Amino acid sequence: MKIWKYSTKDSIMFIFSLLNIIISIMMASFWHDFSISNWLFNIVILSFLATYNIIVISHFFSHTPWFISPTMNSFVSMLNSINIGQSIQAYQFTHVRNHHKYHNDNGNPIKDSSSTFLGGKEGKHNTLLNYAILGGLNTLYKMIPHMLWAVFLWGKPFSQYDHGFEKLISKIEVNKNKELIQLRLDRLAMFVGLVFFFILSWQWALLCYLPSLLVTFILVNVQNYYEHYGANPENQFSNSVSYYGKLYNLLTFNDGYHQEHHISGNTHWSLLPKLRERYASKFKEQERIVSPVPAIVGFLHNKRKMLHKDQEIKIRTPK
Repeated sequence: MKIWKYSTKDSIMFIFSLLNIIISIMMASFWHDFSISNWLFNIVILSFLATYNIIVISHFFSHTPWFISPTMNSFVSMLNSINIGQSIQAYQFTHVRNHHKYHNDNGNPIKDSSSTFLGGKEGKHNTLLNYAILGGLNTLYKMIPHMLWAVFLWGKPFSQYDHGFEKLISKIEVNKNKELIQLRLDRLAMFVGLVFFFILSWQWALLCYLPSLLVTFILVNVQNYYEHYGANPENQFSNSVSYYGKLYNLLTFNDGYHQEHHISGNTHWSLLPKLRERYASKFKEQERIVSPVPAIVGFLHNKRKMLHKDQEIKIRTPK
């Protein structure tokens, strides 16, 4: 019987998801006395797992769910909501239906809720520190009302606690109900997971799990920042930044093919290299940014061109 919707290769990411929660439980179970070295070890491991999960596993799952069975996809959504401290269904709303619709736009007003131009001055990108750190703190802070809404406030309109989601949720009533249920299930799972971690070791949950989520949210914001920093949001073939290193893309399921991913978000990760070949002539027709380093360390690409500035000059310069 066929269980995988796109490819059996997705089983690797499913296994990684299970290992993520197992490792977290083991680390909480074996946490005893505090020491700086032990604390740092936990923070590093947990942050790495959750960052990889968001950037690679949950990211691709939100675009192309792995299973044919809706029940299995629902289970994965709840599982990884615990792993990353965010609802996968909510991530699907903001990332797939918003970010991939407006592609880090710089309009007036800006429509992409994760645009690197939000908070920027004079049409420039926001600063990395503001975008990454303040954004990470905001995401961690919102965990609390989101979980409380799912546990105690089912009768209250969810739009009070997720401003803007009412525009992203399906307009088809049957699908809307399914999405709302999954949103609540994800956040119930987050709540149960957090309570379980506190039962295993409240010190570990307070000193390791929650701080590692903050580190994760900051790192993920760094990733998104350099996936679009300098790119031209007005051009569908140069609105993102790709990195084609073979080892990185092998280990991250072709995460580096970000421009290709923005051209066709519903294309399975295994087909992104072929998508690059398909649009090779289009890529040659305009200037685009190809980074020499992965986006997570995009700050090392210090001579990156600012294509969005060139676009502004062309718009303002009379013919």
